[in-house]
Amino acid sequence: MDDEVSFTLHSVHEFQAKLDDIVSSPSETNELIDAALRSYLALATSFRQEYLKSEYDLAKYCYKLLDAKLFQENQDYVRRQFLYCLLQDEDVDTLHLAAALLLFDGRAHEACFELMQADGAFARLVELIRSKRDDDIGLHRLLLELLYEMSRIQKLGKDDLMTVDDSFILYLFQLIEQLSDDADDPYHYPIIRVLLVLNEQYMCLANETGSPDGISGMTNRVLKLLSAHGSSYRTFGENLILLLNREAALSPQLLILKLLYLLFTTPATYEYFYTNDLHVLVDVIIRNLLDLDPGAGRLDEERDGQKALRHTYLRVLCPLLKNTQLAREGNNYKREEVRKLLHVLVNRSVAHFAPIDETVIRLVVRCKQIEWLRSDGEEQDLQIERKLSEVAPKDSEVAKRLLGISLEGASISSLSVVDVAAKITKEKPTVPAPRRRKKKINGSAANGTHGTELKVPTQDLSASITSMSGSDTHGDGRSPFADDAEAD
Repeated sequence: MDDEVSFTLHSVHEFQAKLDDIVSSPSETNELIDAALRSYLALATSFRQEYLKSEYDLAKYCYKLLDAKLFQENQDYVRRQFLYCLLQDEDVDTLHLAAALLLFDGRAHEACFELMQADGAFARLVELIRSKRDDDIGLHRLLLELLYEMSRIQKLGKDDLMTVDDSFILYLFQLIEQLSDDADDPYHYPIIRVLLVLNEQYMCLANETGSPDGISGMTNRVLKLLSAHGSSYRTFGENLILLLNREAALSPQLLILKLLYLLFTTPATYEYFYTNDLHVLVDVIIRNLLDLDPGAGRLDEERDGQKALRHTYLRVLCPLLKNTQLAREGNNYKREEVRKLLHVLVNRSVAHFAPIDETVIRLVVRCKQIEWLRSDGEEQDLQIERKLSEVAPKDSEVAKRLLGISLEGASISSLSVVDVAAKITKEKPTVPAPRRRKKKINGSAANGTHGTELKVPTQDLSASITSMSGSDTHGDGRSPFADDAEAD
């Protein structure tokens, strides 16, 4: 699509008419399709500053082609042509249109993102994000969105993640700091989502069953750099909490909670957050745990999603209260409110005739064992212990399970967090929600300042930062998000 095409137009009406003519062009052969696409691309690049100034105008332009017969009958061929533009072209206007069209196409057809992955688009996007911010802020944001959307629906290969080095992660953290006073984008959502999905991919790689003990040999660079330089990049953490406070969809909450879990279970990042931010986070978790109702959804998938999210919030709450500065004497924020929350979670009836959620009870017991929350002999604690004994498996039930004849699955969903996210929101986090590790037998257990020079640490941080090797397997080869079906 590199033959030159020129137009002479004098009004937006002539522009729209010409666009309609192009997308209605004959498409019986590849040559005809190529000619139409050359005209389509040339029209956009020639008049972008006049008629495609806003994101809305650009989206309308893209959907004119995506909805046309030209694309609908030749989807694979057309998307390949625009993918080649993204991979090979350096012109900002061409890249802008190609990225936008692939983004909108991929949101409707995941085959587009899968094709991009197969053709090596991840490394190219990383390269463009590094280099194109000064050329066009709008293009930069679009590339971030495309990288996020492409990465969230599929596992990336180790070779892809190898293209992400420390300087790239630091670059993203620095952008967040530079834009901290940008009124148009107070939460830097596109950048934060890329960091969250990269963290997800590192965890996903560490959880691959094909690697010995689940160890991938690749460092989680997001956690590594927050461990080494977290005090310089606190805006990212502040915005994580702000986003969690406002997020309603399942998968974005899970992505945020997974990173929070790692931060609160890695000693180097125990005190990454300011104490006031931790107070806000406790308030958010209390509110969301009280609002979540696994019995409220009409569909099984919705109920499972609510249940999985509740479990994940509880798994984050425990290390938050135990490992951060909230555990210090005098910093025990909302002790009584947290204790009341834990009591309500195991005594409030949710769905009609629904079985007691054993996982919730176990997680509540785990939280109640935190030193500053304990109160020996209190009636609330005794009630929780009684609830746990009610759901403890009988000997006969254990035997049935071992023999494979248990009917428990009839009342408890077998859907994983992955399945829930895929069915509810079309988002596919591929790592289970955080779970406690099994104990070893032996008892061991956009208008910011440009051109800022990146200072990448040269020392080897793997020895000083726990949980870095193998993407946070906490030293025993198991991801902190592995199953914790064992009893407390």
